[in-house]
Amino acid sequence: MNLRELVSALNDFASPSLAESWDNVGLLVEPSPPHTVKTLFLTNDLTEEVMEEAVQKKADLVLSYHPPIFTPLKRVTWKTWKERLVVRALENRIGIYSPHTAYDAIPHGVNNWLTKGLGACTSVPLHPSAAPSSPAEGTHRVEFCADAEHLDAVLSKIKDIPEISCLTTLPARVEGEEQTRVSLNCSQKALLEVVALLSQNSLLYHKTQILLLQKPLLPHTGMGRLCTLNKPASLSDIIERIKGHLKLPHVRIAVGAGRTLESPVKKAALCAGSGSSVLKGTEADLYLTGEMSHHDVLDAVANGISVILCEHSNTERGFLSELRDTLTMHLQNKINIIVSEKDRDPLQVA
Repeated sequence: MNLRELVSALNDFASPSLAESWDNVGLLVEPSPPHTVKTLFLTNDLTEEVMEEAVQKKADLVLSYHPPIFTPLKRVTWKTWKERLVVRALENRIGIYSPHTAYDAIPHGVNNWLTKGLGACTSVPLHPSAAPSSPAEGTHRVEFCADAEHLDAVLSKIKDIPEISCLTTLPARVEGEEQTRVSLNCSQKALLEVVALLSQNSLLYHKTQILLLQKPLLPHTGMGRLCTLNKPASLSDIIERIKGHLKLPHVRIAVGAGRTLESPVKKAALCAGSGSSVLKGTEADLYLTGEMSHHDVLDAVANGISVILCEHSNTERGFLSELRDTLTMHLQNKINIIVSEKDRDPLQVA
């Protein structure tokens, strides 16, 4: 499969537009074209050990859930391990693609996989994603009516304001008079200039309507999940379910104030990876994530919310096996997809 064709298919599977604005997703390293992909190699973290495995298994593209290039590289030398990853990838004609938070948001992604550890439940995103291309450009729509005497002068000044789009005019009859209805989309910054311009003419200003353009929310898509268990279970039972789902011998647990290990859990909020910013402020019996700061754990416990921490990548890595099967169908069995055997969480208990 041609690399560019494969990247297009991966982007269809999970649009990069769903990723968080701070993230670095998509194709990060591209060998010189044309580049054919016969083997796609899945990993949670692309370390040097994992890269060596990818080379040995003759991978043509590495899909690394976490982006190995996050902060900009000023040079590509043999000095640092992330630079060496790029060198090794290009020397061996291996591309690198990262989906990261785009896979967190999609309905068939990491967070939905994590909900399966709770048992039978229904879930909704904690922070729903909005449709990326709807409505048209701009955050606000401004509509007003003007007579022929003022129309040309106003339109001339409006067209000089940056960040205005979808400017249209239509004939209109207002209070028995022939006028022109003007409609435009604009950014928050441009809105201030438009309102300032229209306010110079009281007749225009009083006939002005301002609408907030809200993008529709995508169903079942977004960051984190709030899960309602079909049947409440004790905290101790939930702990065992999570350990079984993630194949972990232990997890870290903080019991909420006034709760015990036998207290029932009905609602659980979860976020794969580092979930503090996503979970904070959510009303639930339990927070489930990979890692949280000490003070965020204290806040949750003080509010009667228990916390289960499993280490960052342990809440993500198990998804790769499910991803392999899903991508195999999505790509119509056109390429060989394998999961890294060397990829593992860097932390262990001694």
